[in-house]
This record gives sequence, C-alpha cells and structure tokens, in this order.
Amino acid sequence: MILSGLQIRERLGTDICIEPFDESRLNPNSYNLTLHNELMVYEEVVLDMAKANLVRRIAIPDEGLVLSPNQLYLARTVERTETHNLVPMIEGRSSIGRLGLFVHVTAGFGDVGFTGYWTLEMFAVQPVRIYPNVPICQIFYHEITGEIVEYASKYQNNRDIQPSLFFQEFQGDHGEDDPQLTLDFGAERSHG
Repeated sequence: MILSGLQIRERLGTDICIEPFDESRLNPNSYNLTLHNELMVYEEVVLDMAKANLVRRIAIPDEGLVLSPNQLYLARTVERTETHNLVPMIEGRSSIGRLGLFVHVTAGFGDVGFTGYWTLEMFAVQPVRIYPNVPICQIFYHEITGEIVEYASKYQNNRDIQPSLFFQEFQGDHGEDDPQLTLDFGAERSHG
C-alpha cells in the first residue's frame, strides 16, 4: 500500500524525514522534491563499469540551462530524506514528463533505511530548459511487510550528486569466475 499525503505528514519525525519540508509540496499520496542548482556529466566517451569515470560539474543558473538530447545528466534533490519502516520511491512529475524529460533512468526504487539526497539520472528527449529549485520529482512511500534489515551500503548518507560506484562491486575480468551460463552458438564470447 502507498501512504497518503496525510500519512506522510503524520509520520514526519518518526519513519519519514524530509529536510527542508514545505507543506505546499505535499500531494494526495506523494511529496514534490526540488532540483538542486548543480548537475554532473561524465567526461568519458565510453563509460567503464569497472572503474570510476571522470565527471564534470555544471551550475544551473537562475535563468536556466538547456539540456541536450542523448546526454546523461546527474543531478540531486535539494531535500535530504531519511526513511524507516517504509520503502521510498521517486517518480518524475507528469508535467516534467510531458516536456520529454526523464528524471530517473532506472533508479527510482529506494531501500528501507536510506538516508541522503536522491541522485537523479536525467535524460531529455529534445532540448529542454531546466531551472534550479523547481519541483522535479515526487517521493512516495510503500509499506513493507516482514522482518526489516535497513539499507547500509555505498550510497548511504551521501552529501552530493553521486556518480556510479558500481566499480566497487565489480568482480575481476569475467574470466573463470563468470557466473553466466555458457551457450554454444558457434561464436566466441564477447567478453573473453
């Protein structure tokens, strides 16, 4: 079940923390989070999952910044959230989606116990001008059943836009330890 806006307000200070909180951003079953004034883009032409990739910061001026298509922009929310006993999720606002702006590529699912800023993986279908501090996405909360083990991994307590840290879990060269099932299609494996 998804919490109502009234339940979100009622659980503030216990299971939910949203800082800063603005009552006018509370919706019937979600809360609007706002866009920070900075973006991050990868400097690499080809991103490598096995290493930290170079990034560059871009300020979003008050007069706005035009996002280009076919470019991934990492951003973050102004709000820091903390969630206990619930599963937080974010989705783009429909008004933002109708401009052809994806606010998250795949990572809208949060973990129970997550504390920090939400990193947004923004992608524009066509050029679109964005502005700092606009309500960019909405957070909503699912109830969870069963025993809970809270999130305590690499993105916990982040303080900034967070590029991928997947390289920290990357396992070797995918040689002998590759858990993928080998299928013989008369071709060599693409990674070894």
